[in-house]
Amino acid sequence: MTTIAAEKNSTLPDLETRLYLNGQWVDAEGAKRFPVENPATGEIIAHVADGSVADAERAIEAAGNAQADWAKIPPRERSEILRRAYELIIERTDELAAIMTAEMGKPLAEARGEVAYGAEFFRWFSEEAVRISGDYSTTGDGKNRILVTRVPVGPCVLVTPWNFPLAMGTRKIGPAIAAGCTMVFKPASQTPLTSLALVQILHEAGLPSGVLNVVTTSSSSKVVGSWMSSGIARKVSFTGSTEVGKILLTQAAENVMRSSMELGGNAPFIVCADADIDRAVEGAMLAKLRNMGEACTAANRFLVHRSVADEFTEKLAARMAALTVGDGSLAGTDIGPMVDAAGRDKVQELVDDAVALGARVVVGGDCPDGPGYFYNPTVLADVSAESLLMSNEIFGPVAPVIPFDDEDDAIRIANDTQWGLVGYLFTQDIDRALRLGDELEVGMVGLNSGLVSNPAAPFGGVKQSGLGREGGRVGIDEFLEHKYLSIPRR
Repeated sequence: MTTIAAEKNSTLPDLETRLYLNGQWVDAEGAKRFPVENPATGEIIAHVADGSVADAERAIEAAGNAQADWAKIPPRERSEILRRAYELIIERTDELAAIMTAEMGKPLAEARGEVAYGAEFFRWFSEEAVRISGDYSTTGDGKNRILVTRVPVGPCVLVTPWNFPLAMGTRKIGPAIAAGCTMVFKPASQTPLTSLALVQILHEAGLPSGVLNVVTTSSSSKVVGSWMSSGIARKVSFTGSTEVGKILLTQAAENVMRSSMELGGNAPFIVCADADIDRAVEGAMLAKLRNMGEACTAANRFLVHRSVADEFTEKLAARMAALTVGDGSLAGTDIGPMVDAAGRDKVQELVDDAVALGARVVVGGDCPDGPGYFYNPTVLADVSAESLLMSNEIFGPVAPVIPFDDEDDAIRIANDTQWGLVGYLFTQDIDRALRLGDELEVGMVGLNSGLVSNPAAPFGGVKQSGLGREGGRVGIDEFLEHKYLSIPRR
C-alpha cells in the first residue's frame, strides 16, 4: 500500500463555535472552551464552547418553552424549513466536506458523499412532514366514533457520534422537525464543527428560536444526564456504543421517556460457494472500508465458504494493498486516519491478539510512520474463533477471514453475537438468499451489496444493536404519539 505524508489542511471557513440556545449563539458558562484536533496531523484546528450543566439546563428549558407553539406550526411550514436547509447543505457541499475531513479524517471524496447522504434526510422528512396521518372508525357496537390523530412526542434529547457528524445529525433532527418536536442536541466532542455548521444552516433556513438548542461539551455524561433527569424531555434518540445506550435507557426509565437507540454492531459478511467472487470483493471493500471501517455497519467478520476462501482472501488483500493511506484533505487519499490514538491502539490490540492465536497477516497489520492516527488496511487469514475481534467491534480497516463448510455453520457463527444490526450475504441462488436472509438475526441485510444505508429505508437493528428505526416511512413515527378521541354517536 502507499502512504502519503500528512500535510496541514487548508484554512477552514469561518465557523461559529459557541453554544446555540433559544435561537442565539452564546458563550458557555465561564466562557470555557475545549480543543478540536485534526487526527491526520495532531494539530488543534479550533476551540469550541465547553457547555456546563447550567448551559444544558438553559437549553432544555428553551426547548420546553418552545414546544407548544412549535407543535402548532403547520406541517407545510416545517416542510419548507427542511427543504431550504437541504438546499443550503447541497450548496455548501465543499465547505462542509472540508470541515468534516479536518476534524474526523475521512477523505474529501467520502466526506462529500456523506454531505449528499445527510442532506437527503432533510429532503426525505420535508416530504414526510405533510403526510402525517391518522384514522377514523366506529366502535363495534356502533355507539362511538373513534378519531385517532398523531401528535409530537415533545422535547427530544438527541445525541450523535463522531463517525458521521453530518448524517447522524440530519437523521435525527429531520424527523423531529417534521413531527413538530423541539430538541436539545449534543454532538460528539471529537467532531463538533460539522454539527455547528449544520445548526447555522438551520438557523438561516428559518428554524424558530428554541426549537433546536445545541450544547457542545467535554462533559457529555453530565450534560446529557441533566437533560434526562429534567422532567421536560419526553424522548431520547442516541447513536453510539451499547454501553452508553444502556446507561441512557436506565435514565430514561426514571421519567418513562420514549427511546430510540442505534448501538453497536458486529456485522457478518457471508460469501457462499456460488458467489460472484469479484462482486463479493467489491462489496467487501464498501462494507469494510467506508469511513476507514469506523462504522457500526462495517463488516466485522468475513465468513467465506472454504472452497472459495483462498480466492476471496487473495483478491481482497490485493485490493487493500493498492490503497493510499494519508491525510484525507490530499488528492489521491483512499484511507484517512482513525479518529484518535485510542481508536488506533484498540485496532492494533485486536490484530495482535488474533495473530497470537494463530491468525496470518496477509496484508497490513501495522501502523504507518509519521504524525496522525493511521492504520494500514489489513486482511487476516486463519482467524481463531477465540480471537477478541470475533466478539468485539473492530472499528478499523481490518478484515478477518473465517472459512466455513456449510450454511448451518455460517449462520451459527454469524448469529453468535450480542449484536444484530446488519449482515451481508453474497450468493447467486435466490432461494439460498431468502433462506439465509431470514435466518440472520439482524435488522438489515445487504444482498450482493456492501451498502445498506439509505434515507428511504428503515435503519436499525435487533438484540443489543438497538431499539427503533431511523429513516424510511417509519422514521417519523419515533417522534409521534397516537392520540385517540372517543366521540359518542347521537
